[in-house]
Amino acid sequence: MTEPETETQTLLSAYDNQLRATPPTPPAGVTYEKDGPLLRIVGQFRGFVSGPHDLGVEGPELDELIARQREFFAARGESVEWKTRSHDVPADLTDRLRAAGFVPEEQETVLIGPAEEMAVREPVLPDGVTIRRITAEADLRRLGALQSAIWDMDLNWLATDLLGRIAAAPDDMAVYAVEAEGEMVSAAWLAFRPGTEFANMLGGSTLAEWRGKGIYRALVATRAALAVARGVPYLQVDATDDSAPILRRLGFRAITTTTPYVWSPKQPTSRIVDLASRAQRRT
Repeated sequence: MTEPETETQTLLSAYDNQLRATPPTPPAGVTYEKDGPLLRIVGQFRGFVSGPHDLGVEGPELDELIARQREFFAARGESVEWKTRSHDVPADLTDRLRAAGFVPEEQETVLIGPAEEMAVREPVLPDGVTIRRITAEADLRRLGALQSAIWDMDLNWLATDLLGRIAAAPDDMAVYAVEAEGEMVSAAWLAFRPGTEFANMLGGSTLAEWRGKGIYRALVATRAALAVARGVPYLQVDATDDSAPILRRLGFRAITTTTPYVWSPKQPTSRIVDLASRAQRRT
């Protein structure tokens, strides 16, 4: 195995052993539950399910485990996301999720980068553009409205979620807004994971007219500097196809991919197979 391959495998093992075993402090109203090998999170905008690299169950037993999650959230009238990674076992997990009515969303690349290397890049912003850390409810509501505008969907729940996380563990969540002439044009946040070597980079979405001006890189450097100050060696991000190339150029290393599989009680059963097929071709 070459040195880069060895380093990638080391980072992947750390990711599996640390980030997938240590959930962040939950905000009020959110609970963590265990069902066999799975962590189930209840009380967010939709349910969330994740497990270790090796679930340790297969065949009919795995089908029963999947069905229990679907029926649990069906009883609550809620959607649920099952977060999968491409290197996980059993290898037929995603086939069984599809068979149970879960539909894949867009695949993302899991990247890890050394915070110290990212922090040496001084943030460079266009004239009149500033970055500041925000905690006030009014600012976080603006963030929710910004994300909704960028992605053309209702993401205002993000403000409530971030407010709850800051209240539950203020030292573990750092939210940054990028502003130009009083208008919020981009936002990103960093979630520390106490007891691990990692901090998760989230957000980083920018209004279309402000892209390509160095804002994304500046947000990476700002969050990296905070991680270094806290003694956290690695930054981890689930990156879209738009941001992954930028992060690779900055020195992040791709270790695996992740795809959310979502079941929704509002999804017409007759369309599940068709939607899953089309989504599978996209990923």
